[in-house]
Amino acid sequence: MAVIISGATILDGVSDRPIEGKSIWIEAGRIKAIAGLDELGDQPAAERIDATGKYIIPGLMNANVHLLADVRLENLLLHDGRYEDLIIEAAQVALKRGVTTVFDTWGPRRALIATRDRINAGEMQGSRIFCAGNIIGLDGPCSPDFFPKTLDVASPAIVERINTAWTDNAGAHLTAMTPEQVREEIRAYLGKGIDFVKYASSDHRTGSTPIFLVFSDAVQRVIVEEAHRAGTTAQAHSNTVESLRMAVAAGADLIQHGNFTGPTPIPESTFDMMVRGNTACVVFPITRRRLDWAVGCGEAYSNTVAEANRNVPGLIRAGVTVLLGTDGGLYAPEMASDPHWGKYMPGEDCLYDLDQGHIFWLKAMDELGLSPMESLKAATRNVAVAYGKGAELGTLEPGKTADLVILDHDPLMSPDHYRSVHRVIKDGVVVDHAALPLNPLLTAPRPVPSDDVLAYRASRRGFSIGHPICCG
Repeated sequence: MAVIISGATILDGVSDRPIEGKSIWIEAGRIKAIAGLDELGDQPAAERIDATGKYIIPGLMNANVHLLADVRLENLLLHDGRYEDLIIEAAQVALKRGVTTVFDTWGPRRALIATRDRINAGEMQGSRIFCAGNIIGLDGPCSPDFFPKTLDVASPAIVERINTAWTDNAGAHLTAMTPEQVREEIRAYLGKGIDFVKYASSDHRTGSTPIFLVFSDAVQRVIVEEAHRAGTTAQAHSNTVESLRMAVAAGADLIQHGNFTGPTPIPESTFDMMVRGNTACVVFPITRRRLDWAVGCGEAYSNTVAEANRNVPGLIRAGVTVLLGTDGGLYAPEMASDPHWGKYMPGEDCLYDLDQGHIFWLKAMDELGLSPMESLKAATRNVAVAYGKGAELGTLEPGKTADLVILDHDPLMSPDHYRSVHRVIKDGVVVDHAALPLNPLLTAPRPVPSDDVLAYRASRRGFSIGHPICCG
């Protein structure tokens, strides 16, 4: 069905100024024209949307999410066999907030692809998904790369089953191979239906030192070459200045969380390399309020995020293409009481919150000096172009897929105005965004504790839950 939206100020993701006095004509899922109503002619069959006083932006895009983010052993076992349901819920939470496209950069490949294909086929609603599956060169959730403590409490069979779903034969064993052996493995992995390649330039052992480089220069070049040969993009996980430089030199199309370089700032020479190589950078900025909160998490964490923030103005000043990415996901409410992760997840302006993280990203970038219009482009056009999807997505132009968001308030005046979602349109179809997610799991209200649970809590007052003092 054709749709004509009139009366709104249009921020198309291309122009440097808002567009006034134009209407958007959508037909067959695409933007047919952007013109004055008198130029569009009579369209009696079209649905008319009067958006007077409102603002239209391209559908938002998130360059780094994890639709199955809560990979604690407790959550994975509780929802064993329902990974697709968790992914669907997360994709619907993103869509509810106007994020029409997400790029999942680490997760269980089979479940992600199955969900992606069902959304693309119109069987269910949700953000459009592009996925990488595993971070090539890293092991699964139950490993030193992510949650090493699970190895002490889970059986080898459980560990193997979970890690297999993530690594899918593209894991840590590749680090012991020659470049040509890695080439064959990458070709095989690309044949499994992934949309892009993500590899580890540096390790993922969060908070540990030293930080290790994962692949040599030669292997990184091979990974990038094979991604390009297959017609897709390659990106690198990086958290040091040298892993960043190596990935840029290898020709990676984009770097994830490239502003995180430990205690060492990014050298000007690396900025220059990124600009010359047209290497895009997903940045994880932190608001001033979040930085103040981070002090309570300990000196190491607060210093790390403070140093990461100091790299962002340099990236902007050098002209590096920056992308909105948040590491966003959904987390079970119980995570707040997790002895390790609970201290990082709550608090103000948490970037990892899939529901709100993009707002916090925009607030942080506003504080760090990115202009409102460039922030909008970082959340739309830049992401599409960096992932090779710019011909179809990311801007409001005739011929492109009709993904757009109607906002009640001007997003150029305040990042908080991105919350004022009035309507979401994806593939030319108006989404009932208020009804999402349709089948909540992690976002469902918590059940009322039973009398037995309340009695147990009462019996434990004055005691801590821990290990016995001795075993006899």
